[in-house]
Amino acid sequence: MSLTNGRKSILDVFLSSKTALTHQDIESKCSNQFDRVTIYRTLQTFIDKGLIHTIPSTDSNIRYALCNEACLGSGHHHDNHVHFKCERCGDTICLDEVTVPVVKLPSGYSLREINMVVSGTCRSCKK
Repeated sequence: MSLTNGRKSILDVFLSSKTALTHQDIESKCSNQFDRVTIYRTLQTFIDKGLIHTIPSTDSNIRYALCNEACLGSGHHHDNHVHFKCERCGDTICLDEVTVPVVKLPSGYSLREINMVVSGTCRSCKK
């Protein structure tokens, strides 16, 4: 993967953010210097290379977050961890320290991915 100016800018946005980002967040943080298609393609490349992962959401916005060291690398994408979404401010974060419950599937089923989002109020909003 070559590091273009667009990829570097978008990666910098992720590195400076403490929460997951929507496509619109990335667009505005990049001062609208890249079109939607460029951002979408960059996000897909980052997903394919194991740099970021998607977070499921009950609204129509997909959120993206940087992978931690355990899930980095193309073909070694292991991002099964818990996410937390604040119902007040909307911030979504990865809770790497929280263990995903064991899911025992019936015979004949195989597990590929676990998506777990916990909703509530974050520390900042509770104050």
